[in-house]
Amino acid sequence: MELTNKYIVIKHYIEDAPKESHFKVKSEALGLSLEPGSDDVIVKNLYISIDPYLINRMKSHSASHNAISFATPLIPGKAIDALVIGKVIASGNAKFEKDDVVLGVFTWAEYSVVKEQSIIKKLESSEFPLTYHLGVLGFSGLTAYGGFFEICRPQKGEKVFVSAASGSVGNIVGQYAKLLGCYVVGCAGSQKKVELLKEKLGFDEAFNYKEEIDLNAAVKRYFPDGIDIYFDNVGGKMLEAAVDNMKAFGRVSVCGVISEYTNAENKASPNMLNLVYKRITIRGFLAADFMNVFGDFTDKTLDYLRDGQLKVIEDRSLGVESIPSAFVGLFNGDNVGKKIVVLADD
Repeated sequence: MELTNKYIVIKHYIEDAPKESHFKVKSEALGLSLEPGSDDVIVKNLYISIDPYLINRMKSHSASHNAISFATPLIPGKAIDALVIGKVIASGNAKFEKDDVVLGVFTWAEYSVVKEQSIIKKLESSEFPLTYHLGVLGFSGLTAYGGFFEICRPQKGEKVFVSAASGSVGNIVGQYAKLLGCYVVGCAGSQKKVELLKEKLGFDEAFNYKEEIDLNAAVKRYFPDGIDIYFDNVGGKMLEAAVDNMKAFGRVSVCGVISEYTNAENKASPNMLNLVYKRITIRGFLAADFMNVFGDFTDKTLDYLRDGQLKVIEDRSLGVESIPSAFVGLFNGDNVGKKIVVLADD
């Protein structure tokens, strides 16, 4: 049996802000029968994670390319690999059977032909939706958990500031902090997102950074006595403002610098005197750094979900053709929560 498989490629390297015109939908014939002796697995993709770090892989040169295998550069015209949940429809590998649901690094495509090493794990039946394994129970959640608990070592009552707080990681960080008993303020790019943070996710305060003329003054307004912890998703001017308002021995966890990914002129220049005299710690990290606490993260997060203490925010698009617009939307602030493209529900 043979079918047509649609997949997404970049036409050329992307050096600035991504546009839908930078991408192309391609198609090719895909046979569903495997050669004798093949250990390949053919997966029907169900849910695709859309993540901003991929823009760095789309550049011809990036400091990220040699850091970790997940960050290697993409090749224009070739299928783009990303985190995907799919169902096995054919397997030459004894570890996987037809109809197994698997999580792995597959492709921005309707179907993927993968090796065993591309599959992270099987997903058994669960009390929660499968898509949670791309977000709150997946790398977004682990990023939030590791960056907040392992790096920042928070204490009850501390003052926490989260940028891009309505995004896939930021909203979880803020909720973890509130559950611990911290005072939490988030910033986001619209009034609708600000209301979501305060009314649904329980942030103490939130503000729309696009409405602020002076970010330093805005941060000081919500933290008159200073910030203990800043969870940074954006870099740039927001990082500078946060550092200016940190307390002594403040901790900054740098998860991402989305304001700098598409505009090198936005590079942050925090006041180094503040770092020295306030003894501030700034540390960047990757989710892969915290695989050793994945069990603790999963147990704690499942407890919060079961108790209804942790809210899950997902932003869904439908169909492989929607992938370029979904990805571009990350850089325009269109998404709220975890961005997922749904290709099929089973």
